[in-house]
Amino acid sequence: MTAPPKSIGDRLLAYRRLLTVAIIVLAGDQLTKALVSARLPYPTYGEGHGAIVVIRNFFYLVHVGNTGAAWSIFTGQSVMLAALALVTLVGIFIWRRALGLRDPGTQLCFGLLCGGILGNVVDRLRYGHVIDFLDFHFGSYVYPTFNIADSGICVGVMLYLFQSLREPKPEA
Repeated sequence: MTAPPKSIGDRLLAYRRLLTVAIIVLAGDQLTKALVSARLPYPTYGEGHGAIVVIRNFFYLVHVGNTGAAWSIFTGQSVMLAALALVTLVGIFIWRRALGLRDPGTQLCFGLLCGGILGNVVDRLRYGHVIDFLDFHFGSYVYPTFNIADSGICVGVMLYLFQSLREPKPEA
């Protein structure tokens, strides 16, 4: 006897952790960007130029835009990067079984990743660039300015890689 087909609600419930984490990351990202946009004119960068000093010579809140990807690679390619991000989300959906998205730990990883991707896509479509505002300095080195979405993407990918390396190999 075959099981009755699952409803859309049942299918969504199976991925509730992923969806919950993605919504939290997306909402936190967009809320913080709205606060930065309301408080700091665009562009604002550097002490004495309107940046908010959190810890002098180490941590500042700024308001800058990035039309590229991490470390500003592919600068000026915001539309292409938004399209690539959307294709990535579709790919995650298509290959959800192969990625093991029923596993709660994997759902956490991909919730962080998908929420971050969506946060930056919203910016690219709305502003033509991603709003970045977390600015860290380590002596003379200035780390690339980033946001909550970027953090979700990086942490999600790192957790997934760590999880993938820790899982025992299936016995042949």
